[in-house]
Amino acid sequence: MKFLRAYNIDIIKLKEGKHTFEFNVDNEFFRFYEADEWVNGANLKIEVILNKTVSLMEAHFQVSGTVGLTCDRSLEEFDYQLNTEELVIYKYGEMEQEISEDVIMITRDTPSINIAQLVYEFILLAIPAKKIHPDYEDEDEEDEGEGSLVYLSEENEDDTDKPSGNKEKKQTDPRWEALNKLKNKD
Repeated sequence: MKFLRAYNIDIIKLKEGKHTFEFNVDNEFFRFYEADEWVNGANLKIEVILNKTVSLMEAHFQVSGTVGLTCDRSLEEFDYQLNTEELVIYKYGEMEQEISEDVIMITRDTPSINIAQLVYEFILLAIPAKKIHPDYEDEDEEDEGEGSLVYLSEENEDDTDKPSGNKEKKQTDPRWEALNKLKNKD
């Protein structure tokens, strides 16, 4: 996998202290991960600051740049500004294994670490689940409250905490009144 080697960091030769590495992520990166269906181009810079100590290495990832996305509402393409920071700790141990999502065990004679999969996951986590074009973001915020279904449980409907003889109706969205009539028909 020649492509993946571009994201290797040779750690066996590194002395203790801080080291900085830079990588670029473009369309080819997403084609490799078969994510080019939902990413319409990318221009990202990955900066990795690796702090090597006797017992571990801390890798600070800074991902910045733009990713081309398609709006879920209008299907228009737009560039999404992406800035995220992550920390991964590489501990030395007897065998290579992932201890948790941000702690990875490696052996002392591991020649290099590959960060491609980590970078891909960091980018995925930084992209919002609901991709809205910047021109429509204000509309989306206004619409969030509209059309919300109001669920009334039986304990909310009883009048135990209201003054006796004074029955007040909870105000609901008028669009749901026809459904409430059907519900209350029983």
